[in-house]
Amino acid sequence: MKIAQVSPLIESVPPQLYGGTERVVSHLTEELVAQGHDVTLYASGDSVTSARLVPVTPRALRLDESVQDPLAHLVRLVERVMRDAASYDVLHFHIDYLHFPLLRHVATPSVTTLHGRLDIPDLAPLYRAFPDAQVVSISEAQREPLPWLNWQATIYHGLPHQEIVPDLAPGRYLAFLGRISPEKGLDHAIEIARRADMELKVAAKVDTADEAYFRDEIEPLLEHAHVEFIGEIGEDDKAAFLGHAAAVLFPIDWPEPFGLVMIEAMARGTPVVAYRGGSVAEVIDEGISGFVVDGIDPAVDALQAALRLPRAGVRAAFERRFTADRMARDYVGVYERMIARSRGMSWAPVALTVADSAGVPIEGPDGDERTQVAARDPGPPARSDPAASSG
Repeated sequence: MKIAQVSPLIESVPPQLYGGTERVVSHLTEELVAQGHDVTLYASGDSVTSARLVPVTPRALRLDESVQDPLAHLVRLVERVMRDAASYDVLHFHIDYLHFPLLRHVATPSVTTLHGRLDIPDLAPLYRAFPDAQVVSISEAQREPLPWLNWQATIYHGLPHQEIVPDLAPGRYLAFLGRISPEKGLDHAIEIARRADMELKVAAKVDTADEAYFRDEIEPLLEHAHVEFIGEIGEDDKAAFLGHAAAVLFPIDWPEPFGLVMIEAMARGTPVVAYRGGSVAEVIDEGISGFVVDGIDPAVDALQAALRLPRAGVRAAFERRFTADRMARDYVGVYERMIARSRGMSWAPVALTVADSAGVPIEGPDGDERTQVAARDPGPPARSDPAASSG
């Protein structure tokens, strides 16, 4: 199968430091190649892959100080993919909705994995304007704000388990990994560690948008004796950081679409104590790979139980559900269904039904919105069941 993977350009694939979506794109791309598919990756030029790389920019936009308008480069990315579309059996986008207006002008089947939160009010009218766009969710919880989207499957993220060696020795500290922002809850993690009388190591980046929050709210807390601030780390340092931890704290305050940090910890045998929100209860196997709680005091209590969990059992829970080969097989199943549907009908660009912000259909020029939708009916969506898949 000839597959195009289209990654954001903000980070390289894989990212040199922090970057969730680009890391998932890397794991998926490498596993698809390993499974024998012909894969082309559209990404920044400093990306490293066994697939064919189409470098749209010389380097990741976040690390290029000369970049002033990232959107200009993303538009070029979309234009390049659309120009090459006929060369592939399927196009797989990871760039939200930027390409949606052009999908109606290409015959190649396409799917878009939505990696972000969907509870932002601006998104509903936008997605209603593109009812034909076929999308994949990364958790069932992610779908809740927009359950009427043209969902094709829910596919959990996966990691290359053969490359990740678990650390089954007891950990020495608590860990916080990710990004410093109000919704990530580092202030709660610091308080949980204080009440548990344990050291907390913080490996996290600070985006420009969060610099004031970091300076005013978080930086004073880092002066506590039980906190060690490491800063942003890359993949080479992440293995030891997570593997040597006794537990990972994930006290989020937002509808987390997936939470890659949780399975990165589990892959190394490290249990997770996380606040309930978004996908958390889907990802954590309660009492096996960690605990889901509703505040600081329950987190402190759960932490004592988490420290007693067998680390081999945490790793086994990861291998059952969150491996890259399982993720790739699930996506191939979606690709195959899409390709089969596209080959079973004659394709022609059509004017599809558009709805206003309240979801009321707006009739097309012929006044019959039903025939417009039927002209390119993607068929009933199918859901994978990653929890039941073997890894």
